[in-house]
Amino acid sequence: MSIRTRDSIRMRDIAADLGVSVITVSKVLRNQGRISSEMRKRVLQRAKELNYHPDLTARSLATGRTYLIGMIVPDLMHPFFAAIAKALARNLRQKGYSLVISSSDEDPVLELQEIEALLARRIDTLVLASSQRAKSNSISRCLKEARVPHLLLDRPLRGLNSHFVGSDDEAIGRLATEHLIERGYRRIAHIGIPNLPPGRGRLMGYKATLKRHGHRIQTSRVVAVESGDERGEECGYAAMHKLMALKPPPDAVFCYNDLIASGAQRAVLEAGLAIPGDIALIGVSNLAGLSRWNSLQVSLSTVDQDVARLAEEATQQILEMQDWQTKVLPKRTFVPLKLIVRDST
Repeated sequence: MSIRTRDSIRMRDIAADLGVSVITVSKVLRNQGRISSEMRKRVLQRAKELNYHPDLTARSLATGRTYLIGMIVPDLMHPFFAAIAKALARNLRQKGYSLVISSSDEDPVLELQEIEALLARRIDTLVLASSQRAKSNSISRCLKEARVPHLLLDRPLRGLNSHFVGSDDEAIGRLATEHLIERGYRRIAHIGIPNLPPGRGRLMGYKATLKRHGHRIQTSRVVAVESGDERGEECGYAAMHKLMALKPPPDAVFCYNDLIASGAQRAVLEAGLAIPGDIALIGVSNLAGLSRWNSLQVSLSTVDQDVARLAEEATQQILEMQDWQTKVLPKRTFVPLKLIVRDST
């Protein structure tokens, strides 16, 4: 074989060296089709030896695709969204796609700007965990005009007939509140974000469960906060102080997520109260199971949303949307929930 530079290596060179078709090499490199494990190993080994890198520009021109998936989340530092992004990137990489990730910083205006920036890069699909507090005509119009497939992740958005992968938030509220009632707590409060779709659902589940058990719903025991992401712990801390000032204070609190619950826990302990002896706490998302986020003084009971399953379902829907020849009807997928009981309840 003649000496070739890195830039000149093409799939046809690998195919010629191995005596196979370019189609076979293409399927292996894109992890598609039914190829024997032995042939797959040979192609990948030869590609590595030749330091093969695909010509992305040529591939884009030939296929009309960029093999880029755009993703926008409210907060890149939030362990929940970071874990989903990591799993999704790994899943898509195995299928020949790259994930481009951006953050809206919980700012609806910035979110629209980031959507437009990703669309300008000609992404094949947009994955959006929206920070919008209400129906967004601007986003709906932007996506419809771009005609780019999109998937809403974790947070549904009114006005968009979209694919969705996330949790049943009313079920989260029911599950958490039911657990506290079963534990014998009666003055159950809620710290939430009712102007976000997941927050509305969790609040509805909380209220419905209290009502079903004959518990009176007191508006003073429901505290709304602005953030469950970057400022979540700070918001949970302030909200818990409001609840502890009530006469009598709650004996249990269902928090929108674990970050808010962590701030609430700090406020309770600083006040010299015991968890769960004086006030029990439960959160959502099981951050302790996602990373090393386990530094709380009292281990936190939580509702696990199953990040790995969320990423798997999102990957499947994204790949289905890549078949432009087939119209895929919008599909809503709710991932099963799991109650994780720890020391805080």
